[in-house]
Amino acid sequence: MKKLLKNSGFFILLSALLFTVTSCSKDDTPAKNSNNNSNINIANLQAQITSLPIEPLSLAESGSLSFMREEEKLARDVYITLYNKWGVNIFSNISNSEQTHMDAILMLLNKYSLTDPVGSNAVGVFSNTALQNLYNLLVVQGNTSVLEAYKVGATIEDLDIFDLTNALINIDNQDIRLVYDMLTKGSRNHMRSFYKNILNVGGTYIPQYITQAEFDAIINSAMETGY
Repeated sequence: MKKLLKNSGFFILLSALLFTVTSCSKDDTPAKNSNNNSNINIANLQAQITSLPIEPLSLAESGSLSFMREEEKLARDVYITLYNKWGVNIFSNISNSEQTHMDAILMLLNKYSLTDPVGSNAVGVFSNTALQNLYNLLVVQGNTSVLEAYKVGATIEDLDIFDLTNALINIDNQDIRLVYDMLTKGSRNHMRSFYKNILNVGGTYIPQYITQAEFDAIINSAMETGY
């Protein structure tokens, strides 16, 4: 009996140790197929886009589609690069989500017979010079530490929310508004995830593009679903 209790105690201690190691090694990012991680259901979205009418495009709308296609690529490419540097799951998970965001805008470019600015460009290569320069700066910052890498993630989502919100002011096409609303929701979820990781390593983040009030509203609210 004493031997049995001794063995039982050993296995309990071993189980507790394994649980502790596992808990410390994983990050708090949702699984990459979770709606909370903002993966758009591409098949459903394609059906919705197809069901909506082709409406006349303004210069603001066509220019916005081209820019946002590359801005979503910026997010994806930075996260791929930072995952390769740090091996932290949040960058892999959200880069997959950003790919679905890129795909969503490509649907609109194809629907309106617009040229895709991404084409066959490799990771880290952009047609837009401003986005190319921003990519270079963010990668340098994100390579300095994990905390700075998380801050880079928050900065990208901060910028995405700002640009999408401002673009919607001049957009009335139903299909573009549908996609941009989805992308904005996804960026809010990404912001929540990155901010949680920033706090977990003892850091903080001050919004650079959206207002402090907008930022506070995002991080103090729950993950959004419905993709």
